[in-house]
Amino acid sequence: MDMSTNYMGFELPHPLIPGASPMVGDMDTVRRLEDAGAPMIIMHSIFEEQLVKEELYVDWTLTQGEYNSSEASSYLPTPYNFRLGPDAYLTQLQKIKAAVHVPVIASLNGRTLGGWTAYAKLLEDAGADGIELNLYDLALSAFRDSTDVERESLAIIQDVRKAVEVPLAVKLSPFYTSPVHFVAQAVKSGAGSVVIFNRFYQADIDIENLTVTRELKLSTSDELLPRLRWTAAISGQVDCQVAITGGVQNARDAVKCLMVGADAVQIVSALLEYGADHLTVLRNALAEWMQSHEYTSVKQMKGSMSMARSSEPELFERGNYIQILQGWKKAESGMECFWS
Repeated sequence: MDMSTNYMGFELPHPLIPGASPMVGDMDTVRRLEDAGAPMIIMHSIFEEQLVKEELYVDWTLTQGEYNSSEASSYLPTPYNFRLGPDAYLTQLQKIKAAVHVPVIASLNGRTLGGWTAYAKLLEDAGADGIELNLYDLALSAFRDSTDVERESLAIIQDVRKAVEVPLAVKLSPFYTSPVHFVAQAVKSGAGSVVIFNRFYQADIDIENLTVTRELKLSTSDELLPRLRWTAAISGQVDCQVAITGGVQNARDAVKCLMVGADAVQIVSALLEYGADHLTVLRNALAEWMQSHEYTSVKQMKGSMSMARSSEPELFERGNYIQILQGWKKAESGMECFWS
């Protein structure tokens, strides 16, 4: 059975990839992921805001004594004597590169156009085999319309593409007005691959203490559905490689991703919950499912349920939404309820 696939231009032995997560912060876990069959290692994101804040804080700390004594400059170290910025991330990247024999992908979440290109070049120079651009941009201003947001994102992709030569994947938000069109524009701008979709962590409200709370909740299979729909729409319309992330909990979820046209499946929550070794379990389960259903390769399965190849493409469209609402039944009580 041939489980191989191609993603970001790399020929991979199978499509199940550990997605960007804190797991790569521990070298033992990184090695366990490779031992479990990880065909690629994707690092967690490096955030431009954190790097700039770190640099400003250290600079502020070092300059405070200058105004307290005329001799301060003789004993205070100057900022350039310290290793600032993304050094810790780059060091970890180099450690991972030296420890594994699979492609290592850096993940970048920039803030300014110059920051995106500068840090992308640093990642490439440090040995990253590819870069995942994490376009995590919350458009919360009444003065930025959708055209502004998309134009800025495409400019980022274009400039990073010019700055580096390694393969680029773009991790997208689920909130574009026309996701398929934006993916097509992203590809024209230089993205070879796209990741569907970025998982936004939502703020909650503590009504007793009147505070905004933050909580990391692992994904469930329910989150997979919009990713399946939009990947099914992209497949056959846009010439790019696609990875699905968010909601893949088991082999059946992975099968669905491949059937709608995904080239790769990124898994995070299941590995955080069950450990790096769980990747082997998922890979074996996928192989067993394929064998029991007489698939000889991932390529045979890929895209078989996309909109372009499905015998019922309308099930992905508006008509199916209407039918679901009109045909809902409350089975527990025996009552039927229909909307018009």
